[in-house]
Amino acid sequence: MTKRFLMLLSVILVSVVANAAHTVRIEFYQPTVVNGTIFKRGEAKLEIKGDKAIIRQGKSSVETSVKIENSKIKCALTAVGYKDSNDHNLKDICVGGTTTHLLF
Repeated sequence: MTKRFLMLLSVILVSVVANAAHTVRIEFYQPTVVNGTIFKRGEAKLEIKGDKAIIRQGKSSVETSVKIENSKIKCALTAVGYKDSNDHNLKDICVGGTTTHLLF
């Protein structure tokens, strides 16, 4: 009986963790455009839910689709990449301490 209970508990715990959103703090070093929304320089929160990313900074918030890739090496620090244009559009984020690479 105890084994079944522990097995059930572990299955429930794994499913809860798998469905939980992942939140990361990011730092914008310049005004940044995400899906038409402009974020100021400074700290923001990035929440990943499946193939969607929600970025929040103060009262500003935007939800956008994101492609999640796993690189072969870990990123030492969280890095924000921009597209090659002058309008500061967000291109990608490499999440520090993980192999997660987010493409916008």
